[in-house]
Amino acid sequence: MSTPAPFHHLMRRITAPIAGLPLDESLQARLNREMGSDSDLYREVFAACRQGVAEGWMCSREGGGIRYGRVVKPDEGLDGFSVDVVDMDSLAGPHHAHPQGEIDLIMPLDEAARFDGHGAGWLVYGPGSAHRPTVTGGQALVLYLLPAGAIEFTRA
Repeated sequence: MSTPAPFHHLMRRITAPIAGLPLDESLQARLNREMGSDSDLYREVFAACRQGVAEGWMCSREGGGIRYGRVVKPDEGLDGFSVDVVDMDSLAGPHHAHPQGEIDLIMPLDEAARFDGHGAGWLVYGPGSAHRPTVTGGQALVLYLLPAGAIEFTRA
């Protein structure tokens, strides 16, 4: 099933203002200030993700207790970002590295849910970073923006 055009447009509203910016703590602060969990855009993306999961065009794969899927391949219309969404419930995912960084939008389905220790909002990992993505305290959807779709799964 293809990604609906309105969702692609929502992603453009996120990627256009940040195109070319370094993936660092200042970007994380900016995203949380301008598009944080109290913003209309956050609420629209969260609603679209819940709808996409319910309709089956998002998080259509499952492995290791994680529902996941690449919603948009690297796309010049999204400034080269890909879009992935995962649905995790109190578990740790596979360790991976971010050659060019990763921008995460955390959308808790359970109020106490945390992704890598963070609640609702944005988390930015810089180029060369790595982690084992972990959700604690309940269920959350996490949207990943990856420059050029770059991700490397590792054994660490």
